[in-house]
Amino acid sequence: MIVVGTALVRDGRLLVAQRTRPPELAGRWELPGGRVEAGESEPAAVARECHEELGALVTVTGRVGPDLPLPVGVLRIHAAELAAGSPEPVALEHAALRWIGPDELDGLAWVEADRALVPHLRRLLG
Repeated sequence: MIVVGTALVRDGRLLVAQRTRPPELAGRWELPGGRVEAGESEPAAVARECHEELGALVTVTGRVGPDLPLPVGVLRIHAAELAAGSPEPVALEHAALRWIGPDELDGLAWVEADRALVPHLRRLLG
């Protein structure tokens, strides 16, 4: 199974989302995203997940970092930006959202899968 995450960037800042579940991950931060559905492309999954989780419309701009193994498959991160006319992202499925700069990447309480991406995210924001 492929899981996509979204490195949504605006003005040199990255959108991160705080998990509410499962209990062992609640309060930790991640990149928004989710599973790729059967017959769906990865960019289409990124756009769908951002709309479902954030109420936002995004344009996918490329890949970020390597494939990362997950217990359920593989995680692939895609860079994106808000599409023209998109509403401001809101936390529809998360406890909170934050736009962070490159200097805040290391200090964030990331979920483990996303923590491995910090060097790649720093380059994306650089």
